[in-house]
Amino acid sequence: MPDQDRATARGRAGTQVRAACPHDCPDTCAMEVTVADGRAVKIRGAADMPFTNGALCTKVAHYLERVYSGQRLLHPMKRIGRKGEGRFERISWDEALDTIAAKYREIAADDPRAILPYSYAGTMGLVQGESLDRRFFHRLGASLLDRTICAAAGMQGWKATVGAMIGADPEAAAEARLILIWGGNPVASNVHGWRYLQEAQRRGARLVCIDPRRSETAAKCDQHIAPLPGTDGALALAMMQVLIEHGRLDHDYIARHTLGFEALAERVRGCTPEWAAPLTGLEAVHIRGLALEYGATPHSLIRLNYGLNRCAGGGMAVRNVACLPALTGAWRHAGCGALLSTSGNFPIDHSALQRPDLYPDAGRFPPRRLNMSFIGDVLLDTRDPPVRAIHVYNANPVAVAPNGNRVRAGFAREDLFCVVHEQFQTDTADYADILLPATSQLEHHDVHTAYGHFYALENRPAIAPLGEARSNTDVFRALAHRLGFGQRALYESDQAIAAVALRAGDARAEGVAAGLQAHGWARLALPQPFAPFAEGVFRTPSGKCEFFSAALAGEGHDALPAWHPPAESVVSNPALAARYPLALITPPARNFLNSSFANLERFRASEGEPTLLVHPDDAAARAIADGQGVRIHNDRGVFQARAVVTTDVRPGVVCAPSVWWPKLSPGGANANAVTSSARTDMGEGPIFYDCLVEVSA
Repeated sequence: MPDQDRATARGRAGTQVRAACPHDCPDTCAMEVTVADGRAVKIRGAADMPFTNGALCTKVAHYLERVYSGQRLLHPMKRIGRKGEGRFERISWDEALDTIAAKYREIAADDPRAILPYSYAGTMGLVQGESLDRRFFHRLGASLLDRTICAAAGMQGWKATVGAMIGADPEAAAEARLILIWGGNPVASNVHGWRYLQEAQRRGARLVCIDPRRSETAAKCDQHIAPLPGTDGALALAMMQVLIEHGRLDHDYIARHTLGFEALAERVRGCTPEWAAPLTGLEAVHIRGLALEYGATPHSLIRLNYGLNRCAGGGMAVRNVACLPALTGAWRHAGCGALLSTSGNFPIDHSALQRPDLYPDAGRFPPRRLNMSFIGDVLLDTRDPPVRAIHVYNANPVAVAPNGNRVRAGFAREDLFCVVHEQFQTDTADYADILLPATSQLEHHDVHTAYGHFYALENRPAIAPLGEARSNTDVFRALAHRLGFGQRALYESDQAIAAVALRAGDARAEGVAAGLQAHGWARLALPQPFAPFAEGVFRTPSGKCEFFSAALAGEGHDALPAWHPPAESVVSNPALAARYPLALITPPARNFLNSSFANLERFRASEGEPTLLVHPDDAAARAIADGQGVRIHNDRGVFQARAVVTTDVRPGVVCAPSVWWPKLSPGGANANAVTSSARTDMGEGPIFYDCLVEVSA
């Protein structure tokens, strides 16, 4: 740790340190940490950062319980039991690093692509999340990881239509008169963004939640529309058909700023509400009513989230929804149009951060990409070369990856050398050969962008690392040294890396560095409010909203919006549905964030136990009573939960809030025991919410 950060981390009585929440959440909150005698004693949201507005979610408001938890890993360890048992003994950092370096050197001598890094959004920081780790594995020549597990399908569908991960200004959402919250639950997972939606509602806007279950958000909206899982794309097509049939269009905007309208009109001609009704499980009159209201309200906002992209047709579903604002001209107005992510506004210099040019010998060992979402298949299927070592950090795949039984089987391979760098002994850590203690967000330096607002944030270390914990960057510098790598890029300080995170000279980054230095956060140099497509200028090849996408056609996809049904449903697979008639969705549990926080007593107590929401009709048909233990199963596996009989889910749909740690769940399995290894239509992502099961007492 540099001297200036050590001085900050030691702290004085009452020292205030600026920080940033590291977790996978669109809000990316600015935080203030109070440090006394080298210990963090208070954490709160930064009151001067407009989006955070002085508040933190209930999880991060108690973040010090996580930092100082007695469960923290504080020393390097090596495995002494069978894989998965979680039995370790303490070793020194020298022994741990020497062991890893020796194994990587041995494997790389044959084929370095047999080494696989595995990481995702355990931290969203650009320094600890995607800098020296990528540089190190590039220089090593390891396999490249396709990080698809959350948003890949939706991102491809959105970009094919709009061109970049850019949309409406979330801070201007109160200007909208109709807001469709589609595939998200902002009350639980975008609480600061929800504040602006509430303000719109107070000003008279109607809020409509489109979600297969009656979530916390749906309960606070003016209307809840509950399509069957995986059918959002059909609903959006039917809405387009109604808009075109009834002339609820902004013809000027369509003519000047879109491409392929005539072909779109022909495509959706038969996609009437009556066509969509049996697919979505909705009444045709309700579909038509929603479309007409949307068409009559050009000051409208569609706030999408990634829930609807986790099914077989997820990419096309997001694309279909993304077409709607261009038909009505909603993009003309500040705070209107649609928003999936703000991440494309940040001029991140990924090449400078990750240095793919360090890859050593592409001629002898052509770069190989492996998909993180299907890590069980990656580890078990025959491939050349087979994966002989895996290095896991910022991730917990044994808990979060689909088809969990295959994931466990892959990690249980005795011939697989497994390194896990973690704050806690997760299910994945139980399979490690070498287990390394990781720093928390309060113990290292980082810089953050966001996908739910326009502010960059700096994270300054508030305290010294606990025990022998080391940051990701520290570990990869040490491994680079042991392997004798000489490139200077492998030894740069965290501050030097942070300084190149945003592209130099990009107008959007003007003033950001000074703002971070002054108070730890800075808004991008964008107009306020920001209406990115008011005058067109989409980031597509044509510069227009592309109803017809030649780029998609070139990749083998349908060039126009289309209906891609779920992989597992009564309509698409009646034979499977005869055996497993219930559609399972596994949205985030309110007190967890993916699998983070799920091991800590406060949050487990708040969440209670693994539950399964079941409609009364489905419960009665199976003689299941409220509060009864149930078994949820299909051909892939089984998990257990406590039944909650409720009308919050519609008949034919069950819901298991997730992600519980398997080893802390009844029966030693969580909902991913039954989810599938099938892929989305675009982006090669997982189909978590496209899963048929049966439930029994």
